[in-house]
Amino acid sequence: ISGYSLVVQARDSGTPPLSSSVTVNVDISDVNDNSPVFTPANYTAVIQENKPVGTSILQLVVTDKDSFHNGPPFTFTILTGNEEEEFTLDPNGVLRSAVIFKHMVSTEYVLCVQAKDSGKPQQVSHTYVQVRVIEESIHKPTAIPLEIFIVTMEDDFPGGVIGKIHATDQDVYDVLTYTLKSEQKSLFKVNSHDGKIIALGGLDNGKYVLNVSVSDGRFLVPIDVVVHVEQLLQEMLQNTVTIRFENVSPEDFVGLHMHGFRRTLRNAVLSQKQDSLHIISIQPVAGSSQLDMLFAVQMHSGGFYKPAYLIQKLTNARRHLENVIRISAILEKNCSGLDCQEQHCEQSLSIDSHSLMTYSTARISFVCPRFYRNVRCMC
Repeated sequence: ISGYSLVVQARDSGTPPLSSSVTVNVDISDVNDNSPVFTPANYTAVIQENKPVGTSILQLVVTDKDSFHNGPPFTFTILTGNEEEEFTLDPNGVLRSAVIFKHMVSTEYVLCVQAKDSGKPQQVSHTYVQVRVIEESIHKPTAIPLEIFIVTMEDDFPGGVIGKIHATDQDVYDVLTYTLKSEQKSLFKVNSHDGKIIALGGLDNGKYVLNVSVSDGRFLVPIDVVVHVEQLLQEMLQNTVTIRFENVSPEDFVGLHMHGFRRTLRNAVLSQKQDSLHIISIQPVAGSSQLDMLFAVQMHSGGFYKPAYLIQKLTNARRHLENVIRISAILEKNCSGLDCQEQHCEQSLSIDSHSLMTYSTARISFVCPRFYRNVRCMC
């Protein structure tokens, strides 16, 4: 307890008795009676041979139960095990290499490290750090090519995470880093640690091929990343049809079924090969395991097929479509719960292009806007 606040009352013996009160604050000053504590108590670390001087090996973590002026900053010292000065320890507790290690020269070092707090008198603690020197990387990283589809309203893309590169390395202790060629950084970024790809706002319609690579510190491997950006037209939203799937997650649909279903759907509804199928959005149906896919078909001449025509085509080809994935319903309008007949139901569709949904898998990522349906009876 760092302090107490007391109210003291003085009361006399007169008639009537009179009194007065005063507040007394008692502050408890801290004595440096706690030593620094290493977490964990002892450390094990690994460094690959031939890493450059200054490579970070380990971050020491130290806490102190005393108040701040009796705790950090801590002073770190290597007491034993560093007679040849192979290691340095900076003021922040980061252990780094001071030489280029060779596995054939020595495979293990044991350091005794001291941490001293800032109190008076100072308190100290010790920890042991075991550093193993292992052979350098012998395996190249492997990465899966990534294809990203982004759907957005015209000139209204807000940016954000659009996918993640999946890379592995058979060398257990390799740390992978990701880089993007500098001239592409005006439109995209890649998180160097986890491979997440970030698109900046205002992407134009078209195809982008990203020059991404992954490195384990020795080998540099290029990764094929292709980004397709499709900007929606307002006319598309007036000619959409929804296919509702049963028992499928968005990620499973994107990763396992989207390519195959798109191909089957094109064969079912397109009158000419030059016509274009546009998948506008996919999103889960609230409170269920169902998934809605919103699409429209643009004619080669520029107009769009009417929903009634598409539904007729879909109904005729439904059995064929279900060879790919189970369909729950085909919807032009969703008037469930309204007490009006289908022909008296009016539906409007709105797109929130600033509320993007990213469904990312190892090979395919699909980024689309959230959509909302509003239905009302016209009778």
